[in-house]
Amino acid sequence: MAENTARSSITAQRAEIDRIDAELIELFNRRAECALAIGRVKKANDEPVRVPAREQQVLERALSLNRGPLSADAIARLFRGLIEEMRRLEETPET
Repeated sequence: MAENTARSSITAQRAEIDRIDAELIELFNRRAECALAIGRVKKANDEPVRVPAREQQVLERALSLNRGPLSADAIARLFRGLIEEMRRLEETPET
């Protein structure tokens, strides 16, 4: 009986993770649309894609919003990867 309860709990938690993952994908793509728009403006104004001060600002804001259980290092790694992917989009924005 306890095994069935534990299995049911795992199944429920996995279903919740699946729902969260779907939300994350939607949010990542919304963020990507913003990056593409920014990339078009930067290209039109002959501005550099990489702005280290802005990237640092984004990272610091993410760290300040973190309340755990993820560590600051984990958040930093996630956001560095996210920033890198968004920068790639800005470098080759759709026209």
